[in-house]
Amino acid sequence: MKTRLLAALTALVLAVLGAVLINGYVQGADARALAGIRTTSVLVVDEPVPAGTPVDKLALSVKPKAVPSAALATGALTDLSKVKGKVTSVDLVPGEQLLSSRLVQASAVQKTGALAVPAGMQEVTVQLAPDHIVGGKIQPGERVAVYFSFPGSPGAQAVTQLVFQEVLVTDVQGAPAPVAAGATGGQAAPSGTELVTLARPAADVQRIIFTAQNGTIWLSSEPTGSVVNALPQVTRSDVLK
Repeated sequence: MKTRLLAALTALVLAVLGAVLINGYVQGADARALAGIRTTSVLVVDEPVPAGTPVDKLALSVKPKAVPSAALATGALTDLSKVKGKVTSVDLVPGEQLLSSRLVQASAVQKTGALAVPAGMQEVTVQLAPDHIVGGKIQPGERVAVYFSFPGSPGAQAVTQLVFQEVLVTDVQGAPAPVAAGATGGQAAPSGTELVTLARPAADVQRIIFTAQNGTIWLSSEPTGSVVNALPQVTRSDVLK
């Protein structure tokens, strides 16, 4: 009896010791992977956070994490002390860095459905075909890049340019109906158009409306961690050189 009890206690001690050693090894592996790389400790979302969540409740859903400086997002926060009184303007997902642009003053938030829209912004809706919105996959709460494209005319070349980035999508209506797959199989392609609502300052809304009437608009998905760089406009001569 004593032998069995001693064996059970020994097994328990070895199991606990093994768990401690494994945890230490994993943490050490993270440290070794970052050795020699310049890092910055920022707050990273640890669990889903709905739009409208007060900052004083964010502490339970974010944690500090060392990230390579090259991967540091613009506006990433290192602590919550400087953003007290604010709320999240969009849903936050695990793994993304907590950005100052995702937070607004609670008193300066208006609601559109379930999505908070930062004060000072206007909403504008554009009608776009699926191939202009990543195959119809854009969803409310996403951040997108907006491209303007204008056809050529006498005395002017056709031109395309990345105009806005990190644009909040507040609503999407009229999801395209899928077309039946062909006889050879394959994924069905969407058809029809969608109404996509964007939140931008009034001056930007004017430019979006002008382009919708005189050119074409394309949206690209801009997930957390995507490279954000200003790009020059592209003309026919640039593409064919």
